[in-house]
Amino acid sequence: MTKVLVLHSVSLVRSALAALLRSEGPFEVTSAGWRSAARQTESLRPDVTVVDLDCPGATAVFSCDKRADRQVLAPPSPVLVLASTGAPGLLHRAFRAEARGYVDKDGSPGRLVRAVRKVAAGERFIDASLASAFMEADPVPLSPRELSVLTRAAEGDSIAEIARTLHLASGTVRNYMAAATRKTGARNLIDAIRISRRAGWV
Repeated sequence: MTKVLVLHSVSLVRSALAALLRSEGPFEVTSAGWRSAARQTESLRPDVTVVDLDCPGATAVFSCDKRADRQVLAPPSPVLVLASTGAPGLLHRAFRAEARGYVDKDGSPGRLVRAVRKVAAGERFIDASLASAFMEADPVPLSPRELSVLTRAAEGDSIAEIARTLHLASGTVRNYMAAATRKTGARNLIDAIRISRRAGWV
């Protein structure tokens, strides 16, 4: 029996995905929101963790700074992402974080089932329709620490909160913000967040 954990912020969506997988194969499926994701991953030890890249909170799974980001989920199981061709930046970030499977959300349910089986068997799975999106993904110009700071700022954290969470001095946080603004070619921090979100970096 293949153990699958489905993570999504929307209860109806994760329940539907779980029901689909249960009906299509010998899968023991558990679904969870982000608040219980880390706990479920640790206790269940799933063979595959399914994550929707467009789901709010999904980028925390692929944080480049796992030691400092409080929302980071580092599943011991391979990650399979549901993605769309319009988010090459998110695909690139998932790839750098070594996600094992990539399923086009516009594809058939059978593709998801096949991908789960492949990833559970230790293989890679990449929908052909996502291949061009991988090619279009721009390299992320920000360092892991700059990404962590910008992600926190995008969530509305103050400089003091970011400094406390990432164990940095407030001045260092400001320096990272300034560097991120410069590297993205933005006018200010708000603009840097907008550009980074559009590219799928945060």
